[in-house]
Amino acid sequence: MATCSINALEALVKEFGVGEPIPTLSGSDVLRRPIDIYRSYLAITAAEKLGCDAGLAYEAVQSANLKDNTDLTLVLPKLKWRSDKPKDLAKEAFMKFSSTPLFQLPIPDGVHLRFIFSTLTLPRLILSYIDDRMGQYGKGRSLDDEATPLTSGVDRKVVVEFSSPNLATEFDSSHLRSTILGSQIANLYENAGWNVVRMNWLGDWGKEIGLLGVGWDKFGSEEEFQMDPMHHLFDVYQKINNIFKPEKEASRKARDEGRDTAEIESQGVFAERDRFFKRMEDGEQDEISFWKRIRDATMAYYTNEYECLNIKFDDFSSESQASLESIAEVESVLKEKGIYEESDGSWIIDYSKHGPKSLGVSVLRGRTGSTSYLLRDIAAAIDRSKKHSFDKMIYVVAADQDVHFQKVFQALRYMGYDGLAAKLEHVSFGKAQGLSGLLGEVHLLGDILDGSIRDAHAVLESDQHDRAFIDSTDYSSKVLGTTSLVIQLCGLSKKTTSYTFNTKRFNSFEGDTGPILQLRYAKLCAKINESNTDEAVLANIDYVHLQEDPWTEVIRLMAQYPDVVDAAFKGHEPSMVLSYLFRLSEELDNCLEDDDSDDDNEEGEESTRPEESPEAILAQTVLYKYARQVMNIGMSILGITPIA
Repeated sequence: MATCSINALEALVKEFGVGEPIPTLSGSDVLRRPIDIYRSYLAITAAEKLGCDAGLAYEAVQSANLKDNTDLTLVLPKLKWRSDKPKDLAKEAFMKFSSTPLFQLPIPDGVHLRFIFSTLTLPRLILSYIDDRMGQYGKGRSLDDEATPLTSGVDRKVVVEFSSPNLATEFDSSHLRSTILGSQIANLYENAGWNVVRMNWLGDWGKEIGLLGVGWDKFGSEEEFQMDPMHHLFDVYQKINNIFKPEKEASRKARDEGRDTAEIESQGVFAERDRFFKRMEDGEQDEISFWKRIRDATMAYYTNEYECLNIKFDDFSSESQASLESIAEVESVLKEKGIYEESDGSWIIDYSKHGPKSLGVSVLRGRTGSTSYLLRDIAAAIDRSKKHSFDKMIYVVAADQDVHFQKVFQALRYMGYDGLAAKLEHVSFGKAQGLSGLLGEVHLLGDILDGSIRDAHAVLESDQHDRAFIDSTDYSSKVLGTTSLVIQLCGLSKKTTSYTFNTKRFNSFEGDTGPILQLRYAKLCAKINESNTDEAVLANIDYVHLQEDPWTEVIRLMAQYPDVVDAAFKGHEPSMVLSYLFRLSEELDNCLEDDDSDDDNEEGEESTRPEESPEAILAQTVLYKYARQVMNIGMSILGITPIA
């Protein structure tokens, strides 16, 4: 355990020729992030050479710059270091630095000094660091994570609500993206040491369920329900909704024209829907039996489909479980505060009157006495706080629900529940379009998964990939299909970016795609398996064989992983982990291609490199094993199953 304590780390770097103890600086976490060792020593060196505060110098150190292939950058203006010639600032500072056991000579660049890690000590430091941690590399609470105060000995708890499909209606791309991103965000919190409750909030209550009940009375078939409950319920809903659409349009038009909608909504499907839902809320036996039956079928269906995506929920709750006590509490407190008022037989909150004006007016209880989605969501937040005693609750829901969650949080503040409101956060994301164009006509999660897996199987049956590494079995098709789906939904851009599914690259072995990530991983495993893995341990290698490109490029990337996962956690951006995995796998692929090009030289043809010694091959195999470990950790956060 050469790196698991400050004393052990100091002993290791002392062997490199570093005489000073590891600096203790605010924000530095040298036992979680190996690059913080470099940051800390660079800050102390800058403070000594440039006559500035070490803490200020630490804050002026920026992370890797991919464009110029450097590791750390010292931003000189942040040090308040002045020069008569600002353009020559870096050149003047450069003269004060020399190479060290940890750094090569810096590179002056305008107002920046750019630093590259010494390749003489990098392999031993980083591989030892990973070896001591293995599956725990990059995990645990960061010392600079002060988002939530931590009581000694008590884990922080976060509830992450995601997926949240509705009974019998379409599982659209927003539900799908919520499912993927929500699971990944929950994994990031777990990786950071939080106690995570993964919650699915099934839309099983409200007037839409009343509409489905009316549809069942008209179009429901017991035989078809027994054969395929979810698709039959979806078909029933579509049929009744088509009948209902003209009535909804008429009501909307009347409202837009300032006319009373009561007459329209008191007849036809409108009235049937409202009566059915009112009977549900009143606990009528027939309506409740119908609701329970379709709810049970829906939960069983989704539980099975989620398993294909490596997703399990700790709390599979639903709108119907918003307690009557909490609903009464919300209405009572809002009335007390003078916020809740009656309007045309409905009970409303006029946000425009109490602020902020942009939220307008919302109905919490309709003129028929039925509760609204907004009222149930406010009550549910109170229920969950009592049940889980969380430090934070995150709703991973599409951006088009921004206003809804602003209303939920503001209502809690109106009630005087500011502490609870402060713990709630809506993590929004942009829409993903073109799913049906990609996989054909899809309505439910199972349709989407089946379509993706079929598409992957067709690609594996074609000549688009190297069969030496990935076969065309059903298992490979399933892994590849789900990986493609996860990567498309996670995306390589920020989650708030809307995009259209790329039909040409979905299951392609070209570009940054699911299949290419899995292919690179499979090649890596095959290379490791070529060697004697029992001997491929850190104690047996000579680091001199890893002190040049392309091996050092891989090690530099491996060192960055804890920084990447911390940044992804703080920004709720799983795409940062995905982008990192593509970069790391690409560098590994470059290494493997170099090896293969040497192996493939024809007899009599001169190799571009000297023949590798057994010692060099052993060192490279050890590097590959640790790189695979880092790939495994990153892929697990994204919910991706490695194919090999």
